[in-house]
Amino acid sequence: MTEFEPPPRPTNLNNELAKERNRAAAERTLMAWIRTCLALIGFGFGIDRVVTVLDAGTGDNHIEPLLLSRFLGLAFIALGTIALLAASLDHRRELKRIRRDDYLYTPRTSQALSVAVILAFLGVVAFFGIVLGALLD
Repeated sequence: MTEFEPPPRPTNLNNELAKERNRAAAERTLMAWIRTCLALIGFGFGIDRVVTVLDAGTGDNHIEPLLLSRFLGLAFIALGTIALLAASLDHRRELKRIRRDDYLYTPRTSQALSVAVILAFLGVVAFFGIVLGALLD
């Protein structure tokens, strides 16, 4: 066998190509999660920086809307970080499943739905915090 000899042909080329398509799809999915999580982390960081500047400008550390905004900023950062870790673990698990020869579809909980529910909860908290802050002023 020489150095330039091609590798042996797989026994079932269709299966190998399907595995490659699934692997590429898993890579695209991970990249989409990375973009989404980066946006969440960046948005949370931006909220926290704006609140810090506003808080430093007033000199009063007990303003409720600023505390709510800081909480929301940190919640976005935490959600982005946790979602990124979950997406990375899911990607690794998916690649292991593709490498196996007994690959079978198994339904799983949607990570996107979980993130959407948490974002909806944070939106409701922000909405009521703003409404209550406006009513109390």
